[in-house]
Amino acid sequence: MWLGALCEEADLQTVILCGGLGTRLSEETQIKPKPMVEIGGYPILWHIMKIYSAHGFNDFVLALGYKGEIIKDYFLNYCDRRSDLMVDLKTDRVERTNSITEDWIVHMLDTGSETMTGGRLHRLERYLSPDGTFMLTYGDGVANIDIKALLAFHRANGKLATVTAVRPTARFGTMVFEEDRVIEFKEKPQTGEGWINGGFFVFEPGVFDYLSGDETVLEGEPLERLAANGELMAYRHHGFWQPMDTLRDKQNLEAMCASEHAPWKI
Repeated sequence: MWLGALCEEADLQTVILCGGLGTRLSEETQIKPKPMVEIGGYPILWHIMKIYSAHGFNDFVLALGYKGEIIKDYFLNYCDRRSDLMVDLKTDRVERTNSITEDWIVHMLDTGSETMTGGRLHRLERYLSPDGTFMLTYGDGVANIDIKALLAFHRANGKLATVTAVRPTARFGTMVFEEDRVIEFKEKPQTGEGWINGGFFVFEPGVFDYLSGDETVLEGEPLERLAANGELMAYRHHGFWQPMDTLRDKQNLEAMCASEHAPWKI
């Protein structure tokens, strides 16, 4: 069984890993899963889905784990929350008016509370097309990435996997000295080297041959073996990218939303 039909490019499914504990953001994640932490009044998961939706990709597979019921409740009640309602208490009839909703299909699948990233994807194999490209990202990072350009890059190279490589902004500013005199000062520059995994993957079904059980960490042996076998390409993203790992990260993203200068909003 697989979810959705493999027809046009827009039908490609996007897997979002939503099951981690989010321990570094415990101020928020004690009561909700990390993807449900809000930025600008909406869960960061919603922002990530909007990135894909803006490029025409509206079929999502959410790999749930820790407090996954909160994500289920959110989408089960999504239309009601964004509509005016009339409720006939006698007949239990509900009418929605002035609805503003997205054209999304959202599959929510429990992949275990303790399962690792690769294990979560492994559990989804039977729900995805056995012969179709699919995308995957983490439920805690946003970017102004061109998803269609990423997909075109992946297809042009004909490999099993593509990872988006990013160079994160430094946490602190840097200075260059000439003896004791500062000759250059940069406030939080983008690092000149050290590309890292930014998520926003594109995969072919062959990647499942590199996965095993729940203990599989996607970023460990599977990606290492794909790289060693020449099956992993890197799409270099030079634009905005920001994970939400800590309370400081959340506050920075909130400030961007408040100032109406949120680069990931397309």
